[in-house]
Amino acid sequence: MSSALPIVGAVSTSSSDSTRFLISDLCAELESYLEPDQIHEVYRAYLFGAEAHEGQTRKTGEPYIYHPLAVARTMGEMRMDHKAIVAAILHDVMEDTPTSKERIRTEFGTEVAELVDGVSKLTHLQFRTKAEAQAENFRKMMLAITQDIRVILIKLADRLHNMRTLGVMRPDKRRRIAGETLEIYAPIAQRLGMNKIRRELEQLGFAAKHPIRFAVLEEAVLRARGHRREPMQKIESAITNRMESAGLEARIMGREKGLYSIYRKMQEKRHSFKEVVDVFAVRIVVSDVDTCYRALGVVHNLYKPLPGRFKDYIAIPKSNGYQSLHTVLFGPHGSPIEVQIRTAEMDRVAESGIAAHWQYKAGTDLAMTAQSRARDWLKDVLEIQNSVGSSIEFLENVKIDLFPDEVYTFTPMGEIMVLPRGATPIDFAYAVHSDVGNRCVAAKVDRQLAPLSARLQSGETVEIVTAKGARPNPAWLSFVITGRARSGIRHSLKTLQTDEAMVLGRRLMEKALSTLGQSLGQLSPVRLNQVLDEMKLPDIDSLLVEIGLGNRMATLVARQLVGQDPAEETDQLCDGTGTALSVRGTEGLVVNYGRCCHPIPGDPVIGLLSAGRGLVVHRENCRNVAEQRERADRTVALEWSSDPGAEFAVSVRAQTANRRGALAEMASVIADHGSNIEHITFNERDGHSTAITFTITVRDRRHLAQIIRSLRRLNDVLRVQRARG
Repeated sequence: MSSALPIVGAVSTSSSDSTRFLISDLCAELESYLEPDQIHEVYRAYLFGAEAHEGQTRKTGEPYIYHPLAVARTMGEMRMDHKAIVAAILHDVMEDTPTSKERIRTEFGTEVAELVDGVSKLTHLQFRTKAEAQAENFRKMMLAITQDIRVILIKLADRLHNMRTLGVMRPDKRRRIAGETLEIYAPIAQRLGMNKIRRELEQLGFAAKHPIRFAVLEEAVLRARGHRREPMQKIESAITNRMESAGLEARIMGREKGLYSIYRKMQEKRHSFKEVVDVFAVRIVVSDVDTCYRALGVVHNLYKPLPGRFKDYIAIPKSNGYQSLHTVLFGPHGSPIEVQIRTAEMDRVAESGIAAHWQYKAGTDLAMTAQSRARDWLKDVLEIQNSVGSSIEFLENVKIDLFPDEVYTFTPMGEIMVLPRGATPIDFAYAVHSDVGNRCVAAKVDRQLAPLSARLQSGETVEIVTAKGARPNPAWLSFVITGRARSGIRHSLKTLQTDEAMVLGRRLMEKALSTLGQSLGQLSPVRLNQVLDEMKLPDIDSLLVEIGLGNRMATLVARQLVGQDPAEETDQLCDGTGTALSVRGTEGLVVNYGRCCHPIPGDPVIGLLSAGRGLVVHRENCRNVAEQRERADRTVALEWSSDPGAEFAVSVRAQTANRRGALAEMASVIADHGSNIEHITFNERDGHSTAITFTITVRDRRHLAQIIRSLRRLNDVLRVQRARG
């Protein structure tokens, strides 16, 4: 080891570093609960990490190793096991130094190597955008958490120290990191019941993202606190005296609302600062569950409770394992008093969440409950991961799932289902099982049929009616709110689309081959594999799906499979009304006309293969096909037939004077030429003129030219032209 390493007893501390947290401080703290050989392993990890990070400094100017030490300190305060603390010290060596995962595995074992890998970002992959890189790193971390929940504890400790030292960053970077903390990491800490860390992350995030709002609110709270001190002492004293009279031992304390909590309540509920701050908050900590309910009776006898504001989170714990009785009382002079009543063990778990499993694992059921509920949530996360496509979609679905407010509903058998506030019967169905959600056709709420989009309330019993062969409705995506339901619906629809596309592709393929005197069963396996290799497709099923989705043309593929030149023939291609087009080198598909450019007979046109829509006809100068023009596999040369025999929609834009009757005159001219008006939009440019866009039907370019000429002759029309694609 280099003599320059900051090791125990060899760390030079200047006057400015006199309060710096050192490895000796960490080891002294760990002695309270770890064995000597485990502390030695932590110290060895420190030496390893210090050597790996030698020469690296943070933006603050201090040696980099102080950051991993600070993260390990937070883990030590959580009373984490020594493997997690070793991983905390090493959490950046894979990402920021040449140290490999194999080296960590050799030195400290597989468990530590996997923890470090779970926290490390993906530095060896290239991403198109920063958002995609962040989303993919988040996905990697969440998947690592499903394997070992300690990964998120290290990540939260890492984020906490980064937030504490955020002041050295550029303002734009501070705001970005603070926003990410408030949107993702603080909600995750809350979801896992880690309220102590969550509060500090929110406070630091709020200060960094909105520094002026934070300063104004902080000053206002300090002023208000002075006015509240005396009434708060009277309330605490009154509750203490009443508890003593009832023979109940209790620890009573006033609760301070966090600045971010005040800010959010003012925003979400449109409350003034005075309305939020005038609420007094008291926490009562007692010895056991029975005393919790007795204490509730005491405070309800002292001050009158507000109807509908009592919540029993002891009988029905929150999804993160949190337990407490909540009630709101009419205090002196009508001021509301929020009261929380819980046992000492519940109080510890409320602060530490899943970390309580390691802190208090000497037989505490509550700590195990918090851990099991966290694992249930992570199972949902894993299910979301298995059913989404991109990492950005995964991140959005997990964000949706990080809801702080919940409703408590029941199955017909009495099982409690915890859902985010605003959840619907569809969310409930997917929470029961993805198969129940996919086959849902109706729902009964408290034995009454209810709309599938109804918002569920706490205490309701929900029964899902299913039917064999039922499928999810795409419209459900407009009202479901849980990530699990959203990803389940999308996954089912994708699977359904693939299955239907394969059936359609097979039918189109058989039809195309039959015109060539062949069938799928008669094709040469050698030729089939050769064509699949050329198309970079793994099997015939993938080819049929491509054809069914309209990504490839059946006749074109058929000719390749039988060894013919695809450009030898010209086929007739028809739309739904029987309009014929001459199309070189293609087969019969349903045609769609581009709504962006509205092609009409006489326009030079080009065909663009579009997933799920078949062949879409565009004008050659349409901006939407400019990027696709050079791709021979996506574009098809087209020409109009001599007699299309149908009418086509086209957009005409006119600027007219603001005069009563101008629109009627224009509509009359259009009708006189045998054209129908399908749609009109207006955009008033100034007080004197208006831009009007008509969508009309015409037979061809000549018909359109006649209409435009007639419109230009009108006195009130300033300008007329065909809308460009």
